[in-house]
Amino acid sequence: MKTGLLLSGGMDSVALAWWKRPDMAFTLNYGQLAAQAEIDAAKIICQELKIPHQVIEIDCRQLGSGDMAGCKPDHLAPASDWWPYRNQMLVTLAAMKAISFGITHLWLGTVKSDGLHKDGTPEFMSAISHLLSMQEGGIVVEAPAIELTTSELVRRSGIPANLLAWAHSCHKSHIACGHCRGCNKYMEVFQEVGYDLDRLG
Repeated sequence: MKTGLLLSGGMDSVALAWWKRPDMAFTLNYGQLAAQAEIDAAKIICQELKIPHQVIEIDCRQLGSGDMAGCKPDHLAPASDWWPYRNQMLVTLAAMKAISFGITHLWLGTVKSDGLHKDGTPEFMSAISHLLSMQEGGIVVEAPAIELTTSELVRRSGIPANLLAWAHSCHKSHIACGHCRGCNKYMEVFQEVGYDLDRLG
């Protein structure tokens, strides 16, 4: 078994990396506005864990929707940060790279609240895992924290506050905007787990 993590650099994937210690991590720049900050955050956690980090770059901005792409959300969007088939795209692109490294299990940092989107549900994870596992390489897709809230994941992972602070959750920019769903979640989680951001700053 060789594990790879789809590491976005956000709180969920950073905490999952600290908790599960994958063999490798993969970060994608697919044209999202916050790409560079996400890559930087992912690099920091990988350096701390001493695991190889692969950055995959492919511009899919013209396929995007909402906050992450810097445009109006599609009419089907359940939230302003929705990007059509995003997890399906990210899993596929990461697996295309991971297979060359012999990865057998690809982890996603999906948590309970991601169930707002169809591609954040256990049913989706089961379906995408079945699809990949029936093809060459037999890669299995798993979301180890899908039954946990982000706060529960952070507590279980034991990640130090100073490392979690590097996570980038903003959907709109490589500099935190302070008012999108991602930024709001970032602040809420720090409060819920009892980490003092002021002392870290």
